[in-house]
Amino acid sequence: MRDPDFAARAARVLGLYQRSWQGRELGADEYVISADEKTSIQVRCRCHPTVPPGRARAMRVEHDYDRGGALAYFAAYDVHHARVIGRCASSTGIAAFQALVEQVMTREPYASARRVFWVVDNGSSHRGQVAVDRLAERWPTCVLVHTPVHASWLNQVEIYFSIVQRKVVTPNDFTDLAEIATRLAAFEQRYNARATPFGWRFTTADLDNLLNRLDQPEHPVPANAA
Repeated sequence: MRDPDFAARAARVLGLYQRSWQGRELGADEYVISADEKTSIQVRCRCHPTVPPGRARAMRVEHDYDRGGALAYFAAYDVHHARVIGRCASSTGIAAFQALVEQVMTREPYASARRVFWVVDNGSSHRGQVAVDRLAERWPTCVLVHTPVHASWLNQVEIYFSIVQRKVVTPNDFTDLAEIATRLAAFEQRYNARATPFGWRFTTADLDNLLNRLDQPEHPVPANAA
């Protein structure tokens, strides 16, 4: 593990997933948002139309394509209510992430929440204490919480992005950027109508057990060894 604060940072995130912060249970008016961006979703317009699967025939996708640009998909996933709020942008960056935060924080129930915790990784759009201060200054009820370095697997929105990759982006066969944005918005609406929270099972107790095992020598030396 490259992050010297791995245990403390991971425990904070896992505690939020268990609706706990600094030893206290979260209230009904406190929310946990897992946020990130899916970068470089490219337009690959196939030279020949994709043929859907049929009886005894797999889907057929033309290998040759023309490039039509790319966009980034920003998403905020409400961990305990399985609600996604997303937006597309021409590129990543601080301004694009701030636009996502504003989109979330200006709608209910987040606009009138006592606190909204934002779990993010250490990407450049929201890295470090400066990002924490920037968010708190603009939105005093927001608390930015970073995952450990190189531990994006602790960010639940990555699970949602894996679903988007399978259900929306694959196969990549779009005519233009507008089609990608329209399809993402339509999927987001359908997802929110049907989804339930992810069955996240890795807890702070599991973290402690894992770290304790990692601290043990791989091949312990017997006590009576010379």
